[in-house]
Amino acid sequence: MTKTTTTIWDPAAHLATIEDVAAYLEAALHDGDPQLIAAALGDIARAKGMGQIAREAGLGRESLYKSLSSSGNPELATVLKVISALGLQLHVSATDQAKMAV
Repeated sequence: MTKTTTTIWDPAAHLATIEDVAAYLEAALHDGDPQLIAAALGDIARAKGMGQIAREAGLGRESLYKSLSSSGNPELATVLKVISALGLQLHVSATDQAKMAV
């Protein structure tokens, strides 16, 4: 019988390009779960360097870790600052259902 070894998968290790980052965050936003979105932002911030993102966003590193954990609940202002510090921006578009209602 072959022994299988597993390791913990860390998404931060796979976010090498801005396209990777954007796709990862887009998927979390599409899911719509606030805790998943916060955790995804945390993964991205860790990939880019939590200290650097905290400085660029004007936030404390430890409070940013807590806010962007899977149990965190960051304020909208924090989310927007982090997204800006990552070099990203949010866009809003109508859902297919909303388009059909017009």
